[in-house]
Amino acid sequence: MFSDSQTKRKDWSKIMAKNFICTTKGPIVQTKAGKIRGYQTDDMYAFKGIKYATAERFMQPVPVEPWEGVVDALGFGHVAPLLGENSPNMDLLIPHRFWPESEDCLSLNVWTTNPDPSAKKAVMVWLHGGGYSAGSSIEMIAYDGDNLARYGDVVIVTVNHRLNILGYLDLSSYGDKYWNSGNAGNADLVEALKWVNANISNFGGDPGNVTIFGQSGGGGKVINLVQTPAADGLFQRGIMMSGGAGRRRSTDRYDREIVDALLKELGESDVNSLETVEWDDLKRAVNKITSSFAEQGLRLGMLWAPVQNDWYAGSPWDVGYTEHAKTVPLMIGSVIAELGFMANIPDKNEVSVEKRRELIAGKFGEEVADELIAEWKKAFPCKNELGIMPASNRMGTLEFIEKRANDCDAPVFSYLFTYEFPYDGGMPAWHCADIPYAFHNMDRVDICNEPGVSDALQDAYFGAYVAFAKTGDPNGAGLANWPAYTAAEPYTMFFDKVSEAGKDRDLAFQKVHETVAGDPFAAMQRRNIKITF
Repeated sequence: MFSDSQTKRKDWSKIMAKNFICTTKGPIVQTKAGKIRGYQTDDMYAFKGIKYATAERFMQPVPVEPWEGVVDALGFGHVAPLLGENSPNMDLLIPHRFWPESEDCLSLNVWTTNPDPSAKKAVMVWLHGGGYSAGSSIEMIAYDGDNLARYGDVVIVTVNHRLNILGYLDLSSYGDKYWNSGNAGNADLVEALKWVNANISNFGGDPGNVTIFGQSGGGGKVINLVQTPAADGLFQRGIMMSGGAGRRRSTDRYDREIVDALLKELGESDVNSLETVEWDDLKRAVNKITSSFAEQGLRLGMLWAPVQNDWYAGSPWDVGYTEHAKTVPLMIGSVIAELGFMANIPDKNEVSVEKRRELIAGKFGEEVADELIAEWKKAFPCKNELGIMPASNRMGTLEFIEKRANDCDAPVFSYLFTYEFPYDGGMPAWHCADIPYAFHNMDRVDICNEPGVSDALQDAYFGAYVAFAKTGDPNGAGLANWPAYTAAEPYTMFFDKVSEAGKDRDLAFQKVHETVAGDPFAAMQRRNIKITF
């Protein structure tokens, strides 16, 4: 128990009620399909669970049918069906929320401070993470868009779309009606962007000033959409956070093997039966065959990805950039320890210098330990060298950024989020750790708070995102000068207690580190594996 002297009593007299408005008369916004009603809290208008399209299983999405009267948009819609089972996990590091699932999941959410066409605010469309197999627009508490809309003076949209086998199973070899089933999930995103283009002005947004941004799998979806001609002109710039950038990934597909295994497991012989089998049965079958794939070296969840065809141009590593893609400004970055929560050393500042070297040599090899430590200290002079242990190599991301700079006219801005959180004596930023700062939501994620530090960090990070969304340039008030990345001037912004740009600052460390650590995500895929059942 804490005594009164050890804790502060809440001053209840300073807690003010919010002004909540939701009546039969509004707030109501007209969309192309019909009127929708949201609600207002103080200066913030929220419209949730707006259906932007419908789709039959494996088929392309179509716009919603017009309706009469007013439809409520007062609560989040269903999320896409997932193959895994949700359970609390690492909620201190990444606070989650779980939500009902349904194949009727094509919905989006909008936050705005001024639903008036004359406002013409920049629009930011969030593409959630989870690879192409999991996640949702509301999976993380940090995804809530009200603070981003309020403090950034933008309109924020978050999108649900089909995932895993429902969004990315390529059945095109089984008939023309399945011609783009392998891109169904991304086709949903294009349909959502069409909805934004047609309707966002009535929410105060400018349809000619749209930025798509996403983390992890959402970052991959950003570059997919950049390479999708059907999306040309529906957005003007993109931000890729901790995903989608890196070295060429395997293009091997195992769709027919998956289908054969599913039909066998379901006791069916006709591929068309997959359209109507109950989701619970299909899910059980997919999860049953997953172990067979794993035994042969493939993680089934990592196989879900868009399919190169006439609709999707393909990865720029494989096909180069489309002419339109070359004109889209990008901001690309990662965090210092993507998988750091798996390898962080608690209380590392209490470990002796001799023991630090011993630990590093034990993990990476005696022959490279001193060079690793020396280059780390040059790149991050204020950080404990045990930060090398959980650090993720980013050479693949840097190569992607350099390729982008060399191949395209539009600017590309590179960043690395290097902040250490006040947990276990200093925990380097892990996969998803930077999201609350981008959304101005650090107050909703306890671990993101450090007095005298977090506010400035959030101002810098969030400010760069908003400035880039508005102008295509992340430079703005409160941020040190951040030049675009070029082959001749390879600048990266390092976001930390003090955020500043450096030229090739950590390149030498990354090159040495790569020889012993490699790409943190490369092991998730394998090439040229023959699947048998």
